[in-house]
Amino acid sequence: MPPTKKSRAARWFYNVSRFNVAALFSTKHEPGPKRTVFVNEVLPSDYYGPKGKLKKEYVYTPNQVITSKYTVITFVPRNLLEQFRRVANVFFLGIAILQFFNEFSTISPGLVIFPLLVVLAITAGKDAYEDTKRHQSDAKVNHALVHVLHSPGWVNPNQMLPKARTFVRGVRSLVHKKPGAEDDEKSGGEAWRQTFWEDVRVGDFVRILDDEPIPADILICATSEDENVAFIETKNLDGETNLKSRHGVPALAHLCDAAACTSPENALRVDCERPDNNMYRLNATVHVGDKTEPVDMSMTLLRGTVLRNTRWVIGLVLFTGEDTKIVLNSSGTPSKRSKVERQMNPQVGVNLTILAAMAIVCGAADSHLEKRYFPEFAPWLYDDIRSDDNPSINGLVTWAFALITFQNIVPISLYISIEFVRTCQALFIYFDYEMYYKKTGQATLARTWNLSDDLGQIEYIFSDKTGTLTQNSMVFRECSIGGRVYSGNPTPEEHSSSGDSSTVRPSGSNNNSPSSSPRFSDPALTADLAAALHPSPGDQPHARTLHGFFSVLSLCHSVLAARDTDNPDSTITYKAQSPDEAALVQAAADAGYVFLGREREVMLLRTPFCGEGEVERWELVNVLEFTSARKRMSVVVRKLSGPGDDEGGKLFLLTKGADNVVFERLTRGQGSQEALKKETEQHLDEFASNGLRTLTLAYKVLNEEEHAVWNERYHEATVALEGRDDLVEAVSDEIEHDLRLLGATAIEDKLQDGVPETIADLKRAGIKVWVATGDKLETAIAIGHSTNLIGPESNIIILRDGDEGSRPVADQLVRAVQDFFPDSGILDNAGVVIPPVARRSFSAQERPHPLRRLTTGVSSIVGANNGTRPGGFVLVVDGTALGHALADEQNKNLLLRLAMQCEAVICCRVSPLQKALVVRLVKEGIGAMTLAIGDGANDVSMIQAADVGVGISGEEGLQAVNSSDYAIAQFRFLKRLLLVHGHWSYARNGNMILNFWYKNIVCIGVLWWFQIWDGWSAAYVFEYTYLLWWNAFWTIAPVIAIGVFDRLLDAEALMALPELYRYGREGHWFGLRHFVLYMLDGVYQSAILFFLIRYTYDTTTTRRDGFHVYQFEFSTTMAMATILTVNLFNGLNVNVWTGWVFFAVSIGIILSWVYTAIYSVISPGWIATPVYGNDHYLFRSAYFWLCIPLTVCLALAPRYLARAWDFGAFGSIPSDVDIMRYIRQTEPGRDLGRDGPKSTQLERGPSPSRYSVDTLPVGPVPDLRSASTTDMSTGLRNPSRGFGFRDRGGWRCDAADTVESL
Repeated sequence: MPPTKKSRAARWFYNVSRFNVAALFSTKHEPGPKRTVFVNEVLPSDYYGPKGKLKKEYVYTPNQVITSKYTVITFVPRNLLEQFRRVANVFFLGIAILQFFNEFSTISPGLVIFPLLVVLAITAGKDAYEDTKRHQSDAKVNHALVHVLHSPGWVNPNQMLPKARTFVRGVRSLVHKKPGAEDDEKSGGEAWRQTFWEDVRVGDFVRILDDEPIPADILICATSEDENVAFIETKNLDGETNLKSRHGVPALAHLCDAAACTSPENALRVDCERPDNNMYRLNATVHVGDKTEPVDMSMTLLRGTVLRNTRWVIGLVLFTGEDTKIVLNSSGTPSKRSKVERQMNPQVGVNLTILAAMAIVCGAADSHLEKRYFPEFAPWLYDDIRSDDNPSINGLVTWAFALITFQNIVPISLYISIEFVRTCQALFIYFDYEMYYKKTGQATLARTWNLSDDLGQIEYIFSDKTGTLTQNSMVFRECSIGGRVYSGNPTPEEHSSSGDSSTVRPSGSNNNSPSSSPRFSDPALTADLAAALHPSPGDQPHARTLHGFFSVLSLCHSVLAARDTDNPDSTITYKAQSPDEAALVQAAADAGYVFLGREREVMLLRTPFCGEGEVERWELVNVLEFTSARKRMSVVVRKLSGPGDDEGGKLFLLTKGADNVVFERLTRGQGSQEALKKETEQHLDEFASNGLRTLTLAYKVLNEEEHAVWNERYHEATVALEGRDDLVEAVSDEIEHDLRLLGATAIEDKLQDGVPETIADLKRAGIKVWVATGDKLETAIAIGHSTNLIGPESNIIILRDGDEGSRPVADQLVRAVQDFFPDSGILDNAGVVIPPVARRSFSAQERPHPLRRLTTGVSSIVGANNGTRPGGFVLVVDGTALGHALADEQNKNLLLRLAMQCEAVICCRVSPLQKALVVRLVKEGIGAMTLAIGDGANDVSMIQAADVGVGISGEEGLQAVNSSDYAIAQFRFLKRLLLVHGHWSYARNGNMILNFWYKNIVCIGVLWWFQIWDGWSAAYVFEYTYLLWWNAFWTIAPVIAIGVFDRLLDAEALMALPELYRYGREGHWFGLRHFVLYMLDGVYQSAILFFLIRYTYDTTTTRRDGFHVYQFEFSTTMAMATILTVNLFNGLNVNVWTGWVFFAVSIGIILSWVYTAIYSVISPGWIATPVYGNDHYLFRSAYFWLCIPLTVCLALAPRYLARAWDFGAFGSIPSDVDIMRYIRQTEPGRDLGRDGPKSTQLERGPSPSRYSVDTLPVGPVPDLRSASTTDMSTGLRNPSRGFGFRDRGGWRCDAADTVESL
């Protein structure tokens, strides 16, 4: 929106509403500048200032990480500031302070302030308990042990800032024992001393052992493995359980022991870029003597990862504490408040305004009456003859006393009741057996108790993909080789797999792979492979294609093979960086092409053509890594030895990648290749229609001279410090051309149980689901289809950046709106300046992307109807484009408005911080209720940014759970958590709060009407104890029963009909409108109760002695009638009457009658008993027994008649909830899941709601793969086909279709 000039008051209110308590007690750490880490060298002289003190920019942050909110010093002030954000608490404090003055004292001032202290103490205790858990988690991390080099005479010259010192740390230092000599002995030598994580410094050498977590961002020097590689588990970062390989810096491989690390001859320095939050990029340079080596992410171990299957790693610490990438992607622990609580503040404001008006009227009227009647010698003003008496001052005193008299208009007991009810709701969630995961024995846990009602109002869900929606387990299903399709059958081993696809066991007909149950098996493939051993002349081309296909699968990868060195016959275990790579290598092994491992740069391969004991040896010359921009991986290999000598010494380029990028690089003009391409393209369509992730394989033979020249340029690109990624990509592209097509693969990515059904039901509930993941774009889109996130006939719009020839992101946004939402008014309302390229109408000759056949060799032109399909739109944004859009306010606003037009959004290749920014974009941009769910440490920022954060506490890490508000074991439990517990909690809490306001306004109304008769003196009409126990005994039980036991529908109905959730999303059960209605009801009832009883007792006295009635006679009748009315009214608003509800409604009534009977016979003694003797007059009066039933019936009549009218024969059309309540009452045995929602309509007529149950779709679901795609980066349109593996990270468009320019 265009900026508008705000008034001073508006700016002040905005600043106050945005006030962040945490900012007063913590300072945001800004990443430092570029740094150079020195080892065995002294710091340069220019690092020091004029006084010899090290300059600030060269002093690094300590490795201490604190996620807790409070310390002993800051707990009281910070917690009080957070609690006094509640307007009501400020009011309660003011009233309590006022009563410490004798002029306004009613009872003991200590007793007055006691309820406020109880509320503050209970809330503070809950906050302290939650933060204690964070302190314990911090202590566990900061006091974890790691082996650090501490050799005599060796000094780390790099300087660190002091650690944070608080009273809490001082106490801990007395409890925690510092590591000593005993620990050094356990570490294996005096040089490596066990040290707390928080004491690790930049420039330290650390020795990480197997299965130990990484304490900081570390540069790998040497490892225990022969190839100087290390394996890490990154599930705490990205949720993936598969192992990833890292390798040491070649120039530092000699630093393999303490002596080498401390030797002055091994001086070195590392130039690093400034700390940033990019989890996928790190550029640095190592200088050893005159030699310079490049450093990238593959040579570093990030904090939060765990070393696996590697005995030890020696590394150099580069970044510590708040400069590490995982910490830079996290945010401080937020103080969350529920939407209902935020909505209560305006209601409190309304009541405070009413209170102020009532007090002003009392004060002004009292002052006026005193001035008027004092000259007439009014008897009640006998004491006003004093010289210091002033009617104006008396009016001010009366105003203040009125604030005390009517203070219950904002009851402090409301907040105590809410805390109690939410605690019960948290227990209901915990004990719900339907959300208990038997496999791990984990129940759903409410870690934050005050957000239960927010669960019923969620509008947007932001979900991670890996580990949250999927099991991260890949299964090789089909392949197309030389135009023939081979389909594998599921095997018992597949079904029993645990889901960890990083470790797989190859099978074959040799001793090196004795697995008896292959994962991929096809009789036709087995027969063709057998025939390929001795092919006939006609079968030779296909035999060569088969051999080439599986050779590429078994050689073009980053997988490492391991086996027990003590047992030569042991089974090979593959360690893959991604589960899809593991599945591909496993499939090749199943076909007989077993990758046996590496000997330095030589790859060993056993094929069906090898004889007994023979292996093929391939030299790995170059590895062209996969990137999201390249969407392919290639290796240059040289065959050293193997069966047959015709290929010995030859260089081969083996490539696998997205079909569109591979097709563009195929050799041209060969008829056989064109025919194979068409057949493979058809097979890709079939694979994609089944929801499989696809990949295309090709190869070519290289010329030695050509490769030598290219290799020089490639080496120069890899050592460049500036623009390294772009240079490497450009040089790699030079050699990847004139490829020969071999075939394609198809892999299935397994989902968690119940994910598609859960997302489908959440969409039926009107909740928009967004996926924000760090995975490659094609992976996320594949999951979008298989999870029902991308629905039938959906249109997909792609926003991406980073490819050559792509449009600017701003241009893509504008063009997307112009093409697909021209009538939405987005561009008009957003104040967008349309770029000239986007605004201009081009002729056919001037189009930026003319209508033509692409050079990808595709066979059809499809996609003209994209944007007109009936399934709605899905927006897909990659991380680079998202970064550009969020960096500019205009683009950010346009992106938000465009996303609001889509039914789903998928954000791919995004960093953890970008996930949080996307959540804030929706949360703050449109004020929607958001929920974020994830399972890894990379999801923590997103979880904390959302209104409600949910962590998956399954088999992954617990970082997300520790930062979440709710912990569940499986994604499918989210449905019940929202649709059942969220629905119940919101409806209960909203109904309870409204009834709480009502019951107090009735009491205050009766007091107010009495001011007409007592000269506006703010005196009480009731005996004071009736007011004292009003919210403690008389009326508290029914509202508590509403909050704990009430429900509109049972869980079965809510689960079967997700559409009913819309009532929560739309705020149907709580809001200012409901508040006003309940307040008006209370005012009406208070008038009936006061005036009818007052005028009844104002007539002929009922006393037998003839005296006039005493005030507390008729006021006690009012109190008894008011208590009865309020309790019955609360009961009338209960939807389900149970034994507990009967008890709650009746207990207050019974207590008030017993109290009145006993209190009336207590004679004045050590306490005053103003109602003494009421038993002689009150219970014997006909007025008492007639007024109570009459006033109660008249007071309740309007609400009772209104409810009867709404659901009666002459009322309005009932809501869907009313319909379902009627059906559940009349047909309790009906199976809603079986009958379907369409059969739930009543005969009286359709429901008027937008998502009425009678309009729900019934029938077969169309094919989910029939969506079309538009890439706004290039203007290309096509039908979605290979949403899986084909566009590995950049998702450009389908190579099968020529497209029309936008």
